Amino acid sequence: MSQLPVKIARWSARHAWRAIAGWFAFVILCLGIGIALGSHEATTEDYRVGEAGRAEAIASTAGMQQQPTEQIIIHTKSGPLDTAAAASAAQDLTERMRKLPEVQGVAAPVRSRDGQVVRVPVVLNGPELDGKKNVGPLLAQTAKVQDGHPNLVVEETGSPSISKGVNDQRGKDLALSERITLPVTLTTLLIVFGSVVMAGVPLLLALSSITAALGLSMVASHLLPDPGVGTNMILLIGLAVGVDYTLFYLKREREERSRAGGRLSSEVLVELAAATAGRAIVVSGLAVIVSTATLYLATDVIFSSLATGTILVVAVAVASSLTALPALLVKIGHRTELRAARGKPVRTKRAEAETGRVFDALLTPARRRPALTLGVSTLVMLVLAAPALGLKLVDPGKDTFSRDIPAMQVYDRLNTAFPELLVKHVVVARSTPDRAAEVQHALTDLGRRAQADPLFARAAGPTVRTSPDGRVSVLELAVPFPAPSPEAIASLNHIRKDYLPATAGRLPGVETAVTGDVARGRDYVDHENGKLPLVIGFLLLATLVMTVWVFRSVVIGLIGVALNLLSVGASLGLLVVFFQGTWAQNLLAFHSLGAIASRVPLFLFVILFGLSMDYQMFVVSRIQEARRNGMSAREAVLDGISRSAKVVTSAAIVMVTVFGAFVALHLTEMKQMGFCLAVAVLLDAVVIRLMVLPSLLLLLGERAWWPLRPVRPARRAHAAVPRPGVPQDVG
Repeated sequence: MSQLPVKIARWSARHAWRAIAGWFAFVILCLGIGIALGSHEATTEDYRVGEAGRAEAIASTAGMQQQPTEQIIIHTKSGPLDTAAAASAAQDLTERMRKLPEVQGVAAPVRSRDGQVVRVPVVLNGPELDGKKNVGPLLAQTAKVQDGHPNLVVEETGSPSISKGVNDQRGKDLALSERITLPVTLTTLLIVFGSVVMAGVPLLLALSSITAALGLSMVASHLLPDPGVGTNMILLIGLAVGVDYTLFYLKREREERSRAGGRLSSEVLVELAAATAGRAIVVSGLAVIVSTATLYLATDVIFSSLATGTILVVAVAVASSLTALPALLVKIGHRTELRAARGKPVRTKRAEAETGRVFDALLTPARRRPALTLGVSTLVMLVLAAPALGLKLVDPGKDTFSRDIPAMQVYDRLNTAFPELLVKHVVVARSTPDRAAEVQHALTDLGRRAQADPLFARAAGPTVRTSPDGRVSVLELAVPFPAPSPEAIASLNHIRKDYLPATAGRLPGVETAVTGDVARGRDYVDHENGKLPLVIGFLLLATLVMTVWVFRSVVIGLIGVALNLLSVGASLGLLVVFFQGTWAQNLLAFHSLGAIASRVPLFLFVILFGLSMDYQMFVVSRIQEARRNGMSAREAVLDGISRSAKVVTSAAIVMVTVFGAFVALHLTEMKQMGFCLAVAVLLDAVVIRLMVLPSLLLLLGERAWWPLRPVRPARRAHAAVPRPGVPQDVG
């Protein structure tokens, strides 16, 4: 693998137009195949975990699974409800809905206890997850009923319309994040390179990589179903790493060009860059891919989709940096050489080996007092990480969605008028047909026990539904508390631990389970917590093995793992401080859940390890390069850090901008992810790479490079290069 980036760069440099055309043909082909095949979306079955998933599987065998249902409510803006007018509107609505092919049935209107609100339940055809795709015609008919009854308020809510609203909002949010990140990224690149052309290259390749990855993700969805989150991850990670990889390569090519002073051709300069930055990009991308792949161990459809999206876009970004980028640099270099040959002034921003005033100031403490700097900076990071010990997890259900979504506003009004609709626990029992009466009696007994419990809603009497074949019976129990509340969770525990074991659970040969929104959420969190040790264990092992393999040093491998843990811990601690409490709600425009979305910590742990490996590879490879060129351990650390400081920080600014834009989104889960990623990258680039890492390496000296095997002599990247001391690869 060590010579592959150089060989690819050499071919691309010598066949520039073919390489550029081939790259964009590849992008178009990926997108075309993806569109032709389409996406295979995840089904309800793909989300089932734990006891709740088992209950849903049992119910589905008898056709008694949960169905997508909309609730249309009729009320007045002020004053008492006109009963006759409400009945007329409900009749109009019922007739319209029953004519729709998307509708399975319309139930009789139900009045609230105070008589001021009427609701009409409408059941849609098809699986639960298809509701959001089929709800559009229902919303249109609801709007027509509203137009026909202007003195009333007729509005619709339900899981299908809420899901549609969330998807629409997510689309607007992503467009907003693009409007924020693209200009800031372009401005950052202009500052770094001082050239519109050179600044445009990273953006061009990043966007083309994202396009290709989107097409490939559609193909991959036929192997791993797409729950609809992979696209978000491709956009989030793709722009960040796509720009970063190109930035590292570009900076190295400009360094080589400045050092050569016009004595080397563009083809040779690109080859020299490939011998260092190109190889580092390959290793860095591989590190991110290996780290992210551990998410598959969670055996969860959402994590698998996130992993697939990240792996695809990182792999494509690496490929673009090895193929299209060298060809583009050669063409840009030829243009520069032509201008110089004609005697025209060529504006070239000098490649600086020094750090500059700001970076020099940040490096000064580590250079002068490494022990004190290491102690203070590590202590600061540990203090930032301390709040993570109080991390609480919650599965973010529809109660946590933004109230900017119209269906969520109606949802709140519906639950105020009909509190019994807030939460429903569904008890499912399966047995042989001859025991149907016995099972029904046991479930009825369970229902009576629950209704004597203040945590449950009062009803006329528990109703047990049994399948036509008598094998499956279902009992629904209402709870007048929101799903994330302690009361709703306690009511679930009462059913599972007390009432069910004392009734239907005692019957031999009868299979029982409990599902519902609360049960789904609790089981999902428990499922993730159960997988957490496995994922983190493999992640730490993979990171250690990868680093030791690249740098041939056990000590460097252990340092990499420790620093990654420090960076991730500090960012998770700040996540808890900002999002688990309420003090930052107005500052960041969110409604606190009192906890962190259950998917966020595990996902961030894996992704942040991968991104931290990014910086670790680039910085340490610079240090190793200096060491192989004859410098002492101390000189190599200072030289490597100083040469990589600006480019790493520039790359970090791009990443922080991309991730930080997600804090402006409406979905609390995406806000938490964006915030934590932005903070982690900033801490990693500034505190870890400019303070902790150099201090530690300076204190360890040659001991930091304790090898598994002797370091082999460096080889030239190109035999025709007339300059000695060609920088070596990271492997």
